[in-house]
Amino acid sequence: MRLHSHLPRTGIWVNGLDLQPPSAAAESAAELEELGLGAIWLSEGLAYDPFVTAAGLLSATRSLVVGTGIAVIYGRHPHWMRASARAVLDAHPDRFVFGLGTSNPRVVEEVLGLEYRAPLATLRGYLDDLDAPDGLQAQLGLPQSGRLPRVLAALGPRALDLARARADGAITYLVSPEHTAQARAVLGPDRLLVVEQAVVVGADDDDARARAHAHVGAYLANPGYRASWQRLGFSDADLAEPGSARLVDALVTIGENQVAERIAAHLAAGADHVCLQALPQEPFTIPAQQWKLLAAIGSAS
Repeated sequence: MRLHSHLPRTGIWVNGLDLQPPSAAAESAAELEELGLGAIWLSEGLAYDPFVTAAGLLSATRSLVVGTGIAVIYGRHPHWMRASARAVLDAHPDRFVFGLGTSNPRVVEEVLGLEYRAPLATLRGYLDDLDAPDGLQAQLGLPQSGRLPRVLAALGPRALDLARARADGAITYLVSPEHTAQARAVLGPDRLLVVEQAVVVGADDDDARARAHAHVGAYLANPGYRASWQRLGFSDADLAEPGSARLVDALVTIGENQVAERIAAHLAAGADHVCLQALPQEPFTIPAQQWKLLAAIGSAS
């Protein structure tokens, strides 16, 4: 299967959809589909496993593509990760994209209570186990299923190298079009590049900028993101609390016209798919009104 073939040029990335009752999450997915927003990416499950959520959304819609953006490898045995992804992919072979990665210390240590260390080496070893012959299939005398199509969360050049060598592409987060061009250069022409882009539409400027600064500010202490931004030329002053206007403007796009321009910039830089994260006024609420505005922008991209 070629992952490029069934992803539209734009979609939605959403945080906390699984905090809604399953019926409400299904209604939101159906609304996205009716709006013409052809793909939705789920963050690591806060209340439910993202594979369970993905299966529910796929069953509630007709053509919507659902991706995990991303399923966290920590705390999941590779056998069960493979089994969960395989189950959803087998049921919806042209509509599910399996994204996985290491996430960040805030999730792994503070939420899961596990040690976060050597993330790239950890991911490489996990992929080795994920791709190893399935012991249960061997015991039952069943043919091996083969490697699962997948994308890896990646920011730096070494992680992008790994995505090129061991996956079908990469998904990036909190990046600029300049980073997208760099990622495409590392991945080469034949790997899928999914780019998350944070946006605020339909809000007054002060409110929108407050949301943008709060969003970026939540990641300022994260060493992985800091290194990514420094490689893009941002200084220590830009990365000091609460984050410079220059940094925030590079990572979060405000206003419908600006969102359309930013989508075009990512696509021109080599993105195959841009997933828009509409920042809500209240964390973990569903920004349905913003989705309606983004649908018109996405259909014109």
